[in-house]
Amino acid sequence: MSGRSGTQPDPGQPAQPSVREVDLIADRYVDECVALYPETATYLGIPDHDDSWSDYSPTGLADRISHIRRTIAALHGAAPCDERENTAKEAMLERLGMDVELYDAHITASRISVIGGQAQEIRAIFDLMPTDSEDAWRNIAARLRSVHRPLGQVRETLSAEAREGNISAIRQINATIEQIRSWTGETGDDDFFAGLVARAPENAALQSDLNVAADEARQAFSEFADWLGTSLAPLAPSLDAVGEERYALDSRYFLGAVIDLEEAYLWGFEELHRIQEVQRAIAQELVGEPDIKAAYAALDSDPGRRIEGAEAFRSWMQDLADGAVANLAGKHFDIPDPIKKIECCIAPTHDGSIYYTDPAEDFSRPGQMWWAVPEGIDTFSTWKEVTTVYHEGVPGHHLQIAQNAYRSELLNRWQRKLFFCSGHGEGWALYAERLMDDLGYLEPGDRMGMLDAQAFRTIRVIIDIGMHLQLQIPKSNAWHFRPGERWTPAAGFEFMTANCSGDEPTLRFELNRYLGWPGQAPAYKIGERIWLEAREEARKRRGDTFDLSKFHSDALNLGPLGLDPLRAALARI
Repeated sequence: MSGRSGTQPDPGQPAQPSVREVDLIADRYVDECVALYPETATYLGIPDHDDSWSDYSPTGLADRISHIRRTIAALHGAAPCDERENTAKEAMLERLGMDVELYDAHITASRISVIGGQAQEIRAIFDLMPTDSEDAWRNIAARLRSVHRPLGQVRETLSAEAREGNISAIRQINATIEQIRSWTGETGDDDFFAGLVARAPENAALQSDLNVAADEARQAFSEFADWLGTSLAPLAPSLDAVGEERYALDSRYFLGAVIDLEEAYLWGFEELHRIQEVQRAIAQELVGEPDIKAAYAALDSDPGRRIEGAEAFRSWMQDLADGAVANLAGKHFDIPDPIKKIECCIAPTHDGSIYYTDPAEDFSRPGQMWWAVPEGIDTFSTWKEVTTVYHEGVPGHHLQIAQNAYRSELLNRWQRKLFFCSGHGEGWALYAERLMDDLGYLEPGDRMGMLDAQAFRTIRVIIDIGMHLQLQIPKSNAWHFRPGERWTPAAGFEFMTANCSGDEPTLRFELNRYLGWPGQAPAYKIGERIWLEAREEARKRRGDTFDLSKFHSDALNLGPLGLDPLRAALARI
């Protein structure tokens, strides 16, 4: 599905109406989402909704889809008044249409995933809630006390889907249970809820209220995990693979583009070979032999690349992020003043993930880069993380997402704040990593780290598609596998450990992530591939007049898009 719809302005026809119908529909949709779904208001930084929850029941999800269908119908009847609005209409129809398709395929309501499930979404909203006043902490207490309500509605929805035979694989259920047990402090030394309320101001009555609320939330999540284990797990299938039909739908959602899955799978092997050849050349330069893992070991042991303590590492990330803004602003990118601030944070959880959260709509909360440092980790090696900072900060997610939020003269409110497509956003972030190398910001050790991350994202393409479609491992790319062997989770983990630098717990989490979120992980590298192809197409169209900075400006000014609509919109510029 290309997402193309609407009509382009025709000079031979009467002038389009001056009323911006598409933008009005988009802005109204955001207002309605804020009123209907309190977590959306928290995400946007809009006050007065932080003490309540959306409806996660089957009826609540059906009402959401009815809301989306009404918006789609209104969009079909709206006439764009210029090319900018035409692009916005294409973007919105593609994305809202995908939401409906996922719901109709019973994916949205039945998904349990170690990273993309509703339990994770409910817990994560506490990361974004304001904490700058006692009233803000009372809102946190209210949500903690009432978190049993959305969790109970999720149980109702999952039960209804299970009766229809729509149940996620047992691996995702067990991994989610384990994750919840870590949040509640039932396993390990972590207790998310105790850590959250410990940050409250010193007010005896407030702290007492928060501690009681935290106990209730902890109990609600624990009971939800119990229910997953006793009621849903016995019904769950053991097969992780979702098959080609389901995978194609998920892939189209995460990319906003239709791709040839088997071609992308085989391309993944070619790209991995290319990256590793470059890595061997760098290893020769660093350690005198073309041994990638020997170069990794030398970089890890380099005292000049090691930082002790999570706070010192956070400070290092902050300095690097600020330096990137200073170096790129006005030279390679136009970076408006309000988005020159990015805040690097240590996350309140410990699963090893690194992620970016958007600025508040009024920029009172800046864009934030989060690092969920694993328990027991207190020493950090920077050679792999320079590229991570560029990925999450500038010129990666922060530049792209915060610029979207800022460009009210170019983008409607839905484009600025409620639309994110993994292929577009994560593809841009990988493109940004490579761009920083092209611009000369990576010395050989840091470049090895960038290539290590690129290899990791390429391996995701291979094993995510390979495992879910249960494809054969090509004879010419079998490494130490038997020719003709088909991908399984065990083979995927073996392949990862042989070709990735990550530790075993991180790689196991990543494997579970791929199996529970089909099509999302490949969107990074395939998204980058499509961004590079779009740049080459623009270069051919422009010829000698092609300007890289203008390409970046033109592309980012389009706002978030599925990747098929992106290519179509760029071709019209």
